[in-house]
Amino acid sequence: MSTTVGTTPGAGASAAAPTASDQEGPQFKRVLGLPALVFFGLAYMVPLTVWTTYGVVTDQTNGHLPAAYVVTIVAMLLTAYSYGRMVEARPTAGSAYTYASSAFGRGIGFMVGWGLLLDYVFLPMINYLVIGLYMTDYFPGVPQEIWIVAAIVLCTGLNILGVRLLANMNLVFVVAQLIFIVVFVALVIGKITGDVEVKSFTAPFFESGMDSGAVFAGAAVLALSFLGFDAVSTLSEETRDPRRLIPRAIMLCTFVGGGVYVLQSYAGHLVFPDYQSFADHADVASTDVMKATGGDLLNSFFTATYVAGAFACAMAAQASVSRVLFAMGRDGSLPRPVFGRLHHRYRTPVTANLVVGAAGFLALVLSLATVSSIISFGALLAFSFVNLSVTKHYLIDGGRRSGADLLRFGAIPVVGFAVTIWLWTNLSGKTFLIGGLWLVVGLLWLLFLTRGFTRKPPAMYTGDEEGLEDDPAATPGAGPAPAAA
Repeated sequence: MSTTVGTTPGAGASAAAPTASDQEGPQFKRVLGLPALVFFGLAYMVPLTVWTTYGVVTDQTNGHLPAAYVVTIVAMLLTAYSYGRMVEARPTAGSAYTYASSAFGRGIGFMVGWGLLLDYVFLPMINYLVIGLYMTDYFPGVPQEIWIVAAIVLCTGLNILGVRLLANMNLVFVVAQLIFIVVFVALVIGKITGDVEVKSFTAPFFESGMDSGAVFAGAAVLALSFLGFDAVSTLSEETRDPRRLIPRAIMLCTFVGGGVYVLQSYAGHLVFPDYQSFADHADVASTDVMKATGGDLLNSFFTATYVAGAFACAMAAQASVSRVLFAMGRDGSLPRPVFGRLHHRYRTPVTANLVVGAAGFLALVLSLATVSSIISFGALLAFSFVNLSVTKHYLIDGGRRSGADLLRFGAIPVVGFAVTIWLWTNLSGKTFLIGGLWLVVGLLWLLFLTRGFTRKPPAMYTGDEEGLEDDPAATPGAGPAPAAA
């Protein structure tokens, strides 16, 4: 094996046969297969997350939420394809951070990873807020803060215990949501074939005079619903045969999750088309739809299932961001003694999990609107660079120039980049202000790491420590990363 970055990043150690001490280094256990990956991604996406932004985006798009989802799905499928190609080249933890670092260098990679942290850190907060909101509605005598704190503590503890337990719990939560969706759709069909008159079955997707600009703006907000396939890519080092299974899981999550989103939003629009009534309570518009469909009983079923799904999403979100922090700590982009270590028994990034859990307490002081408004900023930024990374890695660096390669590694990722940037520009000015400030903080930290760019950023972990050298077929002409200086 070629000389690569050693178990301690930047040490320049030769990658020799694993020793007992090597086994105590930062290595994950490869225990996940395709079903566990898909359920992890779906748990992250939360099949019922349609109802988190249902009222807000329905009002924003003037009753065309399903159309906005279709636009978002097209963009996300292109980006999911690019994620799959980069996983084949770099099957390591770190997600977009690792891919951008590999293609464009450590400086750009750090900033992409920093932007990705924005949506990762804030996504668990949305779930904690939702849990507090709905549980307080069930038990008015218990303050919302109690539910939020309990969810944070339980979620952090389960993540520390290990990813296998997390995967098993995700299966239960996702199945419960799918059961609810089947019941909901069946009741909607009963309603629209009975006492609810549907004026138009196509209006939720298209009608004369619809505002396409409003649909595109809504589609940009909905990008946060598709973070599940990105989360799957962070589990590359815990997956058996990641180059084959991760790309499959990514595409399956996007197809299945997107289809479920469209189905629910379309059914909701048919059974309750009066979206104008959401104006004064858009955050909880789901209650109107559920009561119109199945009364208080269905609304109670929805609330219980939704809270369970929100908890599953919080667990998956925390698992993903803790692994991104671990990858950045292992590289030296963040303090290595704090973030670049795994627990000797559980083989999980305990310190990173505790930091993410502590950040979750911001849910006690931030509103749902504030948190949800900035998640798509970091997500779309990361998605854009993943698309660009495919073209840089395969066409420019790898020299893949055949007709098929120009399509697979040029045309498709470039179109994905263009669509993603287009959605990004449809976000609000407030979102760009908050996201821009976050990036400024990241740039200042990068300046400190590099002493004003007079030093190279820390050497990037490549995965060769575990015998995962870049696949020559995936990276023609490019060998393993050189040892750190």
